[in-house]
Amino acid sequence: MSTIFEKIGNGEIPSTKTYEDDICFVILDINPVIKGHSLVISRKPYTNVQACPDEILTHMLLVAKKVDAKIREQLHCDGTNILINNDPASGQAVPHIHIHVVPRYENDGRKFTLIHEKYQEGEMEKMGEKLTI
Repeated sequence: MSTIFEKIGNGEIPSTKTYEDDICFVILDINPVIKGHSLVISRKPYTNVQACPDEILTHMLLVAKKVDAKIREQLHCDGTNILINNDPASGQAVPHIHIHVVPRYENDGRKFTLIHEKYQEGEMEKMGEKLTI
C-alpha cells in the first residue's frame, strides 16, 4: 500500500513542490505550523531513520539545508526548526521518512518546548555508559 507521500511524489495527489531530484522532493506542508513550512521527503518509503540508508539520509539533510537557506532568504524569518519525527511515539503521522523545515519568527506565538527531567545522583553516568557508542 502506497503512503500519501508516495502518491504525492508520483503526482497522484497535487502538491506544491519546491525541489525534486531522484532521491527526494520538497513540498509545502498542507497544514503548516507557519506558512512556508516545508517537507523534505524521500522518494522511497523508508519508515524511519534506522530504515533509511545513510547516503539517502545525508542527501535529505543537505537538501533540508538548502531549503532552510531559501526560507531564510525569501521569508526573512529569524530562525527555523529542522526536525524528524521518528516513529509514532514521536509524532510521526506518515510512516515515510521526511524532514520538517519550519520558518520561525521572534514572538511568533509558537513554542517547541520539551519538558525536562532531572537525573538522580549517579544516574547520568549510568545512562552515559549505556549509550556510549
